[in-house]
Amino acid sequence: MTEAVHTPPRMRGIKAAIEEIKEFDAATALTETYLRRLVLRHEIPSVKAGRKYLINMDILNEYLCKGACSDELTAAGGIRKIAE
Repeated sequence: MTEAVHTPPRMRGIKAAIEEIKEFDAATALTETYLRRLVLRHEIPSVKAGRKYLINMDILNEYLCKGACSDELTAAGGIRKIAE
């Protein structure tokens, strides 16, 4: 019987997560402060390791992609289309 090999998730601290995102998009508007707010509001799952919060980068990317393409922004008071 063969055992399944599991790769550990790509976990990063808040600062390292922002640095990794900036490697792919230097002009990103995502900041450490905003990411920290998302973590503290439990909008993004995290693991507390000592004083740091570790974020799964795959989940963060999924969250950011879903948020960019959803109508939830209008429900949350974000940018919304005005009637002409």
